[in-house]
Amino acid sequence: MTITLELSQELEQELSLEAEKIDLSLSEYILHLLSARQVLTNPPKTGAELVKYWQNAGLIGSRSDIKDSQKYARQIR
Repeated sequence: MTITLELSQELEQELSLEAEKIDLSLSEYILHLLSARQVLTNPPKTGAELVKYWQNAGLIGSRSDIKDSQKYARQIR
């Protein structure tokens, strides 16, 4: 589905800067914000729900460059 939005120049610039910080296009960032609204209104209540949310968001397994997570955690401390 395609939706066209008319944004103020200020809002467009603000969203573009936020998107740039996390290396997303503006449209990807807006989609990300819309997807996250469910978590804001109905946050995960259990660990299993949180893990499911992370999996759906693509966070789990997103750092394939980290082979040993415990070692990596010690390095960044």
